[in-house]
Amino acid sequence: MKISIAQINYHIGNFEGNLNKMLEAVKKAKSEKADIVCFGELATCGYPPRDFLEFSDFIKRCEDVIESLKMVSNDIAIVVGSPTRNPVPEGKDLFNSAYFLFNQEVVHIQHKALLPTYDIFDEYRYFEIATDFKVVEFKGKKIALTVCEDIWDVDNVNPLYTVCPLDEIQNQQPDFIINVSASPFSFNHSDSRKKIIRKNVLKYGIPMFYINHVGAQTEVIFDGGSIVMSPNGHVYEELKYFEEQQKCFELDEVIKGTQSMEQSMSKTEKIHEALVTGIKDYFGKLGFTKAILGLSGGIDSAVTAVLATRALGKEGVRVLLMPSQFSSDHSVNDARQLAENLGIQYDIIAIKDIYESYMKELKPIFKDLPFNVTEENIQARVRGMLNMALSNKFGNIVLNTSNKSEMAVGYGTLYGDLCGGLSVIGDVYKMEVYELARFMNKDEEVIPWNTIEKPPSAELRPNQKDSDSLPDYDVLDQILYQYIELRKGPAEIIAGGYDEKLVKRILRLININEFKRYQTAPVLRVSIKAFGMGRRMPIVGKYLS
Repeated sequence: MKISIAQINYHIGNFEGNLNKMLEAVKKAKSEKADIVCFGELATCGYPPRDFLEFSDFIKRCEDVIESLKMVSNDIAIVVGSPTRNPVPEGKDLFNSAYFLFNQEVVHIQHKALLPTYDIFDEYRYFEIATDFKVVEFKGKKIALTVCEDIWDVDNVNPLYTVCPLDEIQNQQPDFIINVSASPFSFNHSDSRKKIIRKNVLKYGIPMFYINHVGAQTEVIFDGGSIVMSPNGHVYEELKYFEEQQKCFELDEVIKGTQSMEQSMSKTEKIHEALVTGIKDYFGKLGFTKAILGLSGGIDSAVTAVLATRALGKEGVRVLLMPSQFSSDHSVNDARQLAENLGIQYDIIAIKDIYESYMKELKPIFKDLPFNVTEENIQARVRGMLNMALSNKFGNIVLNTSNKSEMAVGYGTLYGDLCGGLSVIGDVYKMEVYELARFMNKDEEVIPWNTIEKPPSAELRPNQKDSDSLPDYDVLDQILYQYIELRKGPAEIIAGGYDEKLVKRILRLININEFKRYQTAPVLRVSIKAFGMGRRMPIVGKYLS
């Protein structure tokens, strides 16, 4: 038996586009004499469709895609994920399902049992839990058809779930497992994915064909990496990361497990590729073509500019240099050099006169009050206004350049440097930004080394450095990670050897700046806990305030 797996970049709600990609994959699979071609979870509509699932017309169009696929299933079986209606009045209106189509018939529909409702997942909001599990009998083989999370509680230890679908189906003696997935990217998730698949194939003694999505849906990024694993626990083959790919496998060879082909990427390279994918698909799927950002000569805007150029091409990126009286000459020169290295359009608008006009008008109200963060924020907002002006006039979408460390502690100005349509590095800690910059320079100097080596500064007052108001980033990032990703409270973090006063100060900054993060652009997710849809905190909560 030959099984083709199609790792596709779907587009939420683009039924015609998704169908056309799947029809091409069916055609290719037929040309390779495949018996089965497999697609991902909710492939008909894209993942995650969220509240689109509440529209009956949306579900009808998913059903129309299934009908179209059914019509081309002559001589080949098609496995595809799609929402299905719950025929009984009890429970949720929908199931998250996998169809098995063959010879223009629906042979089997397997519903998903384990519905993740944590972090970015909210499936129990929409779907009913499956309670019936049956193998699909096809050409003398018994197939265990599963949907994404259904393989993730193989040890029966997750308190969220009371059933293990493959345990329920094991007595039917399946010959292999097909798992249709939509498994979002985080920089360490591919390792977790392999471990879970390996646990399954070793426990049940049968191979698995695991089909993942690739591409980005706003902040949620899929890295592909679909896996075929042999019963001996070896990765027979892992498809490419961040690329569409289709490949056909001979079941008997997979069972033998004589080869092992895995993808290899460092953490930094994965984050780099994920962010490029995120920018490319955000623009491509929304029909945008050009980006603009402020280029300051600092590390964050430099890394964002490189990522944008690699995603959109040099014709798709424009940068604006906006020096003030506090900007150093080397920062302006570094920014200009980077733009020239990338071959992107740049303009220079000095903001000194604009800033002073604000101060002139405000002087009767401010009187003789001393210079403070107010004047710093005015500079940031002038820059934000200029970026937005060019965005409106020329149709360039503003990219936000704030990193995760800054967003965490509120080191940014609303309606200033926090403006933008997409937050590119808002899930990348400052020290990781430096790692990205060095990775970008591994073959040649793209980002001027001075940008990487100089002390970070917002340059909003004379001789300013980030360290004037923040602890060193190598310490700050460690505390932030403990609190945000690992969800440790202050006592636990302090017990880990961190200064009590510093920990309490940082955690207070995180919580009192929640209101800023509610008003910023969607953040491309590359970690296990990004700001945005996966982290829901009250704005007015008193905890640690």
